[in-house]
Amino acid sequence: MRIGILSIQGSIIEHKNMLKKLDVDTILIKKPEDLDKIDGIIIPGGESTTFLTVLENTGLFKKLQDALKAGLPAMGTCAGLILLAKRIDNHPHQKTLGVLDITVSRNAYGRQRESFSTYLDIPAIGDKPFEAVFIRAPQILDVGKDVKVLGVFMEKPVFVEEKSILGLTFHPELTDDTRIHEYFLQRCIGRNEM
Repeated sequence: MRIGILSIQGSIIEHKNMLKKLDVDTILIKKPEDLDKIDGIIIPGGESTTFLTVLENTGLFKKLQDALKAGLPAMGTCAGLILLAKRIDNHPHQKTLGVLDITVSRNAYGRQRESFSTYLDIPAIGDKPFEAVFIRAPQILDVGKDVKVLGVFMEKPVFVEEKSILGLTFHPELTDDTRIHEYFLQRCIGRNEM
C-alpha cells in the first residue's frame, strides 16, 4: 500500500512520520501524475485558499477531484477538511473539491493564539480517549444524510466520514497516537487490487 500526502504546505512531515510508524510507504503528491501511484491521499492542514491556488496552477485540482469522486480514499485535516467540503459558510464563493457533504466555517475555533488540545471519545477507534489538537480549526456546522459523525466536541462534529472520505477539524498527526491514521488505512486496503 502507498499513501500520498498532498505536499503544498502543512504538517506533511508529521503525517509521513505517522505512516512510517505504521510501516506504510508514502509519496509526496506534487503533480497530477503522482495520483496514479497511490491507494489513498492525506490532505494536511495549512491555508485553504493557498492550497486551492497551487492545486489549480499545477493541474492537480481536476485530477484530484475526479479521483476522489471515483472512490480514492482521502483524509483531510483542518484546511484539508475545508478543501473536501461541499460548502463553506463564511466563504460561500470559495471553490472546493466538493466531495464531502458538509458545511464548514473557517477558523471557527479562533486564531492561532486560541489553539488548544482536548481529549475526545471516538468509539470507532477504540475506548481510549484521543488527544485532539485544534489550531485555527474549522467547525463543521452541518452534515449530509450519508455522513457519519465519528467524533464530537462541544456538541459539534469534529470527525466525519462519508464513503471512503474522512474529515477532521483537528490534527491527529501532532500526537503520538496512530489510531486515526490506522482507521484511514483500513479504508485504503485493497483499493488497487480490485
